[in-house]
Amino acid sequence: MAINTQLQNRSNQTCELCMKQDNNLYSYTVPPKKDELVENQVVLCTECFDQIKAGDYSNSHYWRCLEGSIWSEVPAVQVLSYKILKKLTSNEWAMDAVDAVFLEESLIEWANDEDTQVAEKVIHKDANGILLTTGDNVILTQNLNVKGTSYIAPKGTMVRKVRLVSDNAEQLEGKINGDTIVILTKFVKKSV
Repeated sequence: MAINTQLQNRSNQTCELCMKQDNNLYSYTVPPKKDELVENQVVLCTECFDQIKAGDYSNSHYWRCLEGSIWSEVPAVQVLSYKILKKLTSNEWAMDAVDAVFLEESLIEWANDEDTQVAEKVIHKDANGILLTTGDNVILTQNLNVKGTSYIAPKGTMVRKVRLVSDNAEQLEGKINGDTIVILTKFVKKSV
């Protein structure tokens, strides 16, 4: 993404993480922010940009540059540095860098928001802990009374193309004998 004049001036045409000068600089909006406001963006070189986009932090020696960038005066640079350093805390130097810096609470919240959103995402699992997705076929693991009918769905009944209840990880919907019913995930196993 082309960088605007304000970002070019702020960065002095260098990557704000590793301080390399690069002819191909990118503006990167620090997640979970989505707007392209300058205060939410960091100027990155090709190497930093590619590794961040790929989520590849395996070359921990490369990321030692964050020991300096975490002290930037630009909040977005501090947040991105903090986020990456937290992924590298198995390295003592990264843990030391995180411990040495003082960030405002709002910046730490910004840095942690993306991970919090992922953790809060509703995840449906069957009785065996297998991940379920909309459209899966499941098998009942016990006899279930179908409310509103006199029908009992026997253990082993195949329920095809279930739909996950978006706000409840313990429920899914499926059709049994033509009736759409809510089934608890603890009473099903994913069909292979």
